[in-house]
This record gives sequence, C-alpha cells and structure tokens, in this order.
Amino acid sequence: MTKPLDVERAVPVVKKAVNPYPLKESAIVKWSLITVALLYISLFLILPLISIFVTAFEKGWNTYVASIVDPHALAAIKLTITVALIVVPLNAIFGIAAAWAITKFSFRGKNLFITLIDLPFAVSPVIAGLIFILLFGAQGLFGDWLFEHDIKIVFALPGIILATLFVTFPFVARELIPLMQTQGITEEEASISLGAGGWKTFFYVTLPNIKWGLLYGLILCNTRAIGEFGAVSVVSGHIRGQTNTMPLHIEILYNEYQFTAAFAVASLMSILAIITIIIKHIITWKAKEV
Repeated sequence: MTKPLDVERAVPVVKKAVNPYPLKESAIVKWSLITVALLYISLFLILPLISIFVTAFEKGWNTYVASIVDPHALAAIKLTITVALIVVPLNAIFGIAAAWAITKFSFRGKNLFITLIDLPFAVSPVIAGLIFILLFGAQGLFGDWLFEHDIKIVFALPGIILATLFVTFPFVARELIPLMQTQGITEEEASISLGAGGWKTFFYVTLPNIKWGLLYGLILCNTRAIGEFGAVSVVSGHIRGQTNTMPLHIEILYNEYQFTAAFAVASLMSILAIITIIIKHIITWKAKEV
C-alpha cells in the first residue's frame, strides 16, 4: 500500500544569511539621522494624530459618542466595512492567481500583464472614477442598457466596489510577486514529482511559504479600501446615509463646519490605522522568525 505523501518533509529548509559585517557609522551621524527622523515623524504624523483626538473630544465624551452613533455616521461606517469585506477577499484571490501565473509560468505578454497590474499606481483615483462614470453613467457607454434593465452601478454600492477594487488590486499581487520569484519553483516541482496534485501542492507548499507576504498585502489592501477617497468620491454621488463612506462623510461634516463630529469619525479611522500598524509589525516580527 502506498504511503500518503508527506509534503512538509519534502520541502527543503533554507537557512537565513546573516551579515557578519554590519554597517558602522560615527555616533554624531547616527544620532543626527535619528533626531531628524524623530522630528519629521513628530511634525507630520504624531502631532496631526494628537490634534485629531483633541478636537474629537473637545466638547466632551457625550458629544463624541453622539457623533459616532449618528445615523448618517453609522451608515457610512457600515458601507465602508461592507466595501472592505467584499474588496479584500476578491483582491486576495486575484493577487494569488496573478502572482502564481507570473512567477510559476512563462507566457507571451507577461511584461504587459505586470504593467497592467501596476496601472492603478500610475492613474489618478479621480481619473479612475471618471472612467467608471463614462462607462456606467447615465450618458456613458453602457448607460442606456443599464437604465433599460434597471441596473444601478454608479451612485450606488456596485460603483463604489468597482472603484475601490481598481485602486486596491495591485497591493496583494505586488507583495507576492517578488516573494514568489525569490522562492522559485523548486519546492513545487519536488512536491509534484513525489505525487502531490496541484491543489495539494498549493495548500501544503506554496501557501505556507507566502502566508506572511499575503497577510501583509491584505493589510495594505484593507487600509487603502477603508481610506479611499478620490475614486469613490466621483462614483458615489455623495448621497448622505446611502453612498457616503467614512472619508466622504468626514468631508461633508467638515465642509458644514461640524468639526467635532468630523474629527470624531476621523478618530475611528485613526484607531483603525494604529491597529493596522500594530498588526503589520506583528506580521513582520513573525516573518523574521520563520
């Protein structure tokens, strides 16, 4: 009777290289660089973050809570979370598939494929939103057909999802492609030669090797999905309580001079950002231990 394949034992262990000659600089250079970096971080990151929370709580806890539980604020929070829950898994699937295809296979048009993945980094989010308006708006290419079939894309949830997908889909793929290129295909070939199928090789060999890079890419994707403003602003229509995400809701409150309410909602996004940074450092720390 044939014994089941133990894929984990078939994977070779790669030892990390350690630099025996670390870079050394004088104490003056080292502390000068540290001081400049700390001043920069304090001026552009810490002070603005403190000002957000100070303004959010300047009228007391009750006003802060009232700003958060406002129906329009809750609708914006719900919409933002809904979009993230849809966009991030879709980008995970696309990112893994794209990275797998680019790093494990040779085919015509690979460089063009990589260029297309990087396209959202080059195109302004506002331009991306306008593209969807030109495609799915009332006067757009598919506008008449969508109107006849009573399908709403722009100024509705589908348009917000499409815009967010466009601006976030490179993050997972771009984290995985260099990682998988470095790892090569040796372990997959060994697994398949020992009798494992494609799916078994993926789940027992490829996925464990890329898990930290995948998690890091998902964090970046989720952060961008929550904070996206430009593309979503164009396709949302700014319908209060319906198509306003958290960034759009903050903008409206700020333009209406409701500064405390605006900074209260902004504080929630700041808390999410802080949690994201903590998770990022945990993942980086865990990845170094592997």
